[in-house]
Amino acid sequence: MTKENELAFSKKRQVAHLSVIALQSAEELGKSINEHLLDWWGSGGFKSDNFLIKNECPRFSSGDAKGILRKSIRGDDIYIIVDVGNYSCTYNLFGEENRMSPDDHYQDLKRIIQAAGGKAHRINVIMPILYGGRQHKRSYRESLDCAVALQELEAMGVANIITFDAHDSRVCNAVPLMGFDNIIPSYQVLKSLFKRIKDLKIDKDSFMMISPDEGALHRNMYYASVLGVELGMFYKRRDYSKILNGRNPIVAHEYLGNSVKGKDVFICDDIISSGESMLEVAYELKKREAARIIVYATYPIFTGGLGVFDKACRDGVIDYVFGTNLTYRTPELLSREWYFDVDISKYIAYLIAALNHDVSTGKVIDPHAKIRALLKRYNKDAANNLQLTIDD
Repeated sequence: MTKENELAFSKKRQVAHLSVIALQSAEELGKSINEHLLDWWGSGGFKSDNFLIKNECPRFSSGDAKGILRKSIRGDDIYIIVDVGNYSCTYNLFGEENRMSPDDHYQDLKRIIQAAGGKAHRINVIMPILYGGRQHKRSYRESLDCAVALQELEAMGVANIITFDAHDSRVCNAVPLMGFDNIIPSYQVLKSLFKRIKDLKIDKDSFMMISPDEGALHRNMYYASVLGVELGMFYKRRDYSKILNGRNPIVAHEYLGNSVKGKDVFICDDIISSGESMLEVAYELKKREAARIIVYATYPIFTGGLGVFDKACRDGVIDYVFGTNLTYRTPELLSREWYFDVDISKYIAYLIAALNHDVSTGKVIDPHAKIRALLKRYNKDAANNLQLTIDD
């Protein structure tokens, strides 16, 4: 945290005593956030041993559960962190181990809110992957899972929802009177990219942003704008007469944009699920003689396994894959040489500290100036063959 931000926090009084509740699905992320908060509070002359509140959601053998808080939260400004995509969590169901689904994690979130019993000063939910976020719009007779979940949380007394790179941020229209922040960690992603890859040349002749589809266009457009490079995109031609795995199958990827020949390419999306679309785009770019292909997804869940990406990297189709620690990543993924993790915990800790002190988060949410400074420093250090050194 910069001296300017420390001064801003020291001059502002807290909304209420700060407490962080990291559910089982987000324990690792919660511990890292807690360490940053403790460091800042200590440097500001305030004393606190721990912001984390012990909690659990034990289950009976029948699968029924309950939420328990092991410490009083009366009058606290609480921040509940949940990763609904963490499929590594398990529980015993009729003598068999059962993996927790997004439905299970969402129910545990509601149990912890219930356990608070209306005694907290304010309840804030940090849900990086929105529950039901991929079912955000209605076609034919379909449920609207995300919208209903947000309305349910609002009715339970949640004041603010903080999410990251929502599949469609317009779902916030379901709760127009509740605080809803959709954070794009673009600065953290670029900082990690520049630190890991030392020889990138960021200009229109050497580097290009590529959107893998229409839905990701706004993400890639932002990167292209702040980096001052060109943007290309693919659009998916689908067969709307069929439905496979809950969606219309893709017939072909069509490219729109200038030539990528000889250029390093950065492809940005919110989720790598099966990875099929991303890989098809990468192969198409290689046919067009792109140089290095760098892939980024906020949520690297790899539901189809890592084998196809291993092959793509061995074949020289994909060079690097970046993803954040906002959701569960398997040990196998973290061990891959082609994968790099982007740590967002310090960013979340700053958001929590800002909200807890009623300090504007505008500069955090819109990091344009920081990215320009980062790019200037990177180009200067690259010219002098120095390692990137820039503050968070």
